[in-house]
Amino acid sequence: RMETDCKPMELTSNTESEEDSDYRDFEEADVKDMRLEAEAVVNDVLFAVSNMFVSKALPCAEDVAYINVETRERKRYCVELTDTGLRVVAYDFDQTDDSLQNPYHETVYSLLDTLSPAYREMFGNALLQRLEALKRDGQS
Repeated sequence: RMETDCKPMELTSNTESEEDSDYRDFEEADVKDMRLEAEAVVNDVLFAVSNMFVSKALPCAEDVAYINVETRERKRYCVELTDTGLRVVAYDFDQTDDSLQNPYHETVYSLLDTLSPAYREMFGNALLQRLEALKRDGQS
């Protein structure tokens, strides 16, 4: 049986104001908090970069967050995260440069793959280690 967070609606006792409030709650829950999304992105690839953290200097909102990245090559970037994807907005921490027109990447992996050869190597090695571990587990 699947667990859900929804409570069954009581059709007989619903008034119009209750329906409106239920709808509002649903809409608010549907809005993504980009800071949480950004934290998840950072945690996902931190192993393959020198430093990476959500910017505290630049504003986070429902639709945008900024992530500071230092690659293993010691290059620094400020990356914007939106529903469109991730893109470099400056070549230093906690900065944005409106003149930059860098392309959006759908994933942090794609972005880092273009920025850092060392990331690509680290990611490949991590993948190989995981496959080796799966192979070992499958043989026991």
